[in-house]
Amino acid sequence: MRFKDKFLPVFLIITGLGLAACSGSVPIPLLISSPIASHIPPFLPSNTPIPVPFPPSPTVSPTPNGTETPLPQVTLEAVGDIMLGRTVGQQVLAKGPQIVFAGVQSAFDPADILVGNLECAITDQNQPVQKSFDLKAPPQTAKALSLAGFTLLSQANNHAMDFGYAGLVDTQNSLSQYGIATVGAGSDVAAAHAPVIIRRNGLRMAFLAYVDVLPEKSGFDPQTWTATASSPGVAWADPEQIKSDVQAAKLQADVVIVMLHGGIEITDVINGISANQRLEAHTAIDAGAALVLGSHPHVLQQIEYYHGGLIAYSLGNFVFDQYAGIANATIILRVILGRAGVLSYDYVPVLIDNGLPHLVAVKDVPPAIGTLVAPPKP
Repeated sequence: MRFKDKFLPVFLIITGLGLAACSGSVPIPLLISSPIASHIPPFLPSNTPIPVPFPPSPTVSPTPNGTETPLPQVTLEAVGDIMLGRTVGQQVLAKGPQIVFAGVQSAFDPADILVGNLECAITDQNQPVQKSFDLKAPPQTAKALSLAGFTLLSQANNHAMDFGYAGLVDTQNSLSQYGIATVGAGSDVAAAHAPVIIRRNGLRMAFLAYVDVLPEKSGFDPQTWTATASSPGVAWADPEQIKSDVQAAKLQADVVIVMLHGGIEITDVINGISANQRLEAHTAIDAGAALVLGSHPHVLQQIEYYHGGLIAYSLGNFVFDQYAGIANATIILRVILGRAGVLSYDYVPVLIDNGLPHLVAVKDVPPAIGTLVAPPKP
């Protein structure tokens, strides 16, 4: 059976966690529960489908004197939507920036690279764009991201310019002072589409980010934020442009990672993967990307092994208030990268409580999770 034809156990785990969270039946201890070496979480029944590890890659290379030199490897961790405004921002102001990621910090610590989607502006601007939701966070929240260890955040989304280009620049400046890179938005089309190159452990990684979301019911169309040669904005997810960008980035790096903000947001139903999501993700992999990280639906979606690359269509929420049930169940995706691309992956289950993420211990996961129905396969 092909991998893409199987359900990932992440859906069984997280659906159950989300439903249990609604009933208040799951305590939330600050314990990590899923080691990177294991692809079979111990609380799943033996007949549950499991992620298929990538083909093994060599870990050493010979040198002229006959000794072996380890090939470069990087542990990348990725999370979904991070919204630091509203009640989350209030908690930061009342209790300090360390409060935001305290419940997951032990899972973050092993990462060489930590990335996510920043679903707000970090700014003091007070002139919002006229749209359904304008999300901004106080400047103090930038330190929360620094304390957590974030390396890079995507601004290619439908909230990066909620407070105009001034808010976008404020966010970039706030993050830059802590050494956190941003990708997917900028002063013009060249800046928005420019890859961010990061070197770790001898491995060069290029990050690109794009957005493709539907117009709001209010009438606001996020595509009007598309960066042009003469105006600032975000990188819109045009498949031909993604192909060109990835191919160019591959000339500068060993591995290309693409962050896609797209699909359909959860309402009273869980939506499947949209045609655009799949097309854009597949285009990125076919062009040479090793990994695609999705966001925007506010709920976890399928993880797919496609043409030698890995696609996480949606990593759901990670820091977000005003959601309930399955939207509060998420993961930290942990990926081992090498020059050959994705070598293996695993994930750590997380619950969001009061807008903030917390790790979940294996002993506190209800046995009934194995019998729960996963979201429909798109």
